[in-house]
This record gives sequence, structure tokens and C-alpha cells, in this order.
Amino acid sequence: MTGPPRYALYFTPKPGSDLARFGNAVLGTDNHTGAEIPRPDGLADLAGVTESPRRYGFHATLKAPMRLARGVSEADLLAAAAVLAADHPPVPAGPLRVATLGAFTALIPVAAPPELGLFAAECVAAFEPLRAPLTEAETARRHPERLSLRGRALLARWGYPHVFEEFRFHMTLTDALPEAARAPWRERLAAAYGAGEPLILDAVSVLRQDGAGPFRVVQRIPFGG
Repeated sequence: MTGPPRYALYFTPKPGSDLARFGNAVLGTDNHTGAEIPRPDGLADLAGVTESPRRYGFHATLKAPMRLARGVSEADLLAAAAVLAADHPPVPAGPLRVATLGAFTALIPVAAPPELGLFAAECVAAFEPLRAPLTEAETARRHPERLSLRGRALLARWGYPHVFEEFRFHMTLTDALPEAARAPWRERLAAAYGAGEPLILDAVSVLRQDGAGPFRVVQRIPFGG
């Protein structure tokens, strides 16, 4: 028997955009439709290094995956997202580059503007009342023993350690890689990405995960309605 679904608030690029096409092709799936997407030419071996990000789909985290609090419904979550998006201005992220982030390969801003971190903090705070407390198992999966004192405090208070001053906007492209594989994958994916257009966040997306299945977009809600 599976437990209740998990939900997340992500930025997902507009379907059909160059960024969406690139990310979906790298991960081999479209988290809006669930369709399988062919890998880019010469990168068929991405299938062996994208198992984890494929499950989450191409995205940037704004409010990490969570179970809903008692009495909170999916409709309540969507309504809260609509309120957040209704009068929100676009959020600039600037140009992105392929980089190594810890053991992962990801797209990150060349120089993240302050508006980006402020928006992420706004999302964390706005949706916190809808989040169920972490179970012991959920806390253990975040490996608190590997976190700093501040990281453990953020995990205990907000259900996720990479928030507020620990937040870093990123769109994951690979699994955690052995050290020797990181630079080669970074270079190959940077060549495939090229020089993308500066990113402007223009919407928020609510995603749902049932059991151990993949996250799927429930609704992408543009700013300003």
C-alpha cells in the first residue's frame, strides 16, 4: 500500500521552449506529459547517469517535495499557488551555464540576481502552512548527519536544508557522479546546451508524486494570471 502523494512547487520552463526541449531531452522524459523524449545526438549514454533527476523531471526547486498537512487538499495547494502567481512580477535569473554542483551536473545562473533568492524564500514561507511535518524516515533520508548545524536547523524548521541563505537555484541534469566523470559530463552537456537565452521565471508549477512514481506537473500557473 502506498502512502499519500507528495507535492512540490517547482519552476518548470514553458513547454515547447528551447530550455524545456533541452532539459527534457537530457532526462529523456517530459514531466508535463509523461512522454519519452529522445536523447540528443551523441548523448544516448545519458540514460545511465540520469535516473534520479528523471524521476523528478526537469525543474528548479522552489518548495521541496512534501506531504500535505492534515485537512489540506490538492485543491488548496493549487489555490495557494494561484494566489502567489496572480500579481507576481517575472523573476530574472539571467543566463545559465552548465556547471558541477557538488557531485551533480546542473544548469545554474552565471550570476544569480537577488530577486531569485527572494522569490524562493517567498515560496518556502508561503507554502509552509500546507506541509505535513517530516516523519523520522523522511528526516533520515535527508542525511542530517552530513549537514552543518545550520542545515540541520533549517531541515527541522522548514523540512528542507537548502532554503534561504542555503538556497542555490539549479536545474539538475545528472545523478551524483564519480569525481572522474564530472568534468567530462560537464563539458559534453555544456557543448550540447550552447549559449541559451537569459532565463526569466514566468510561472510556478505544482507537481505530484504518487508512491515511488515520477513527479508529474498538475498545473503550471503563469504569473499575472
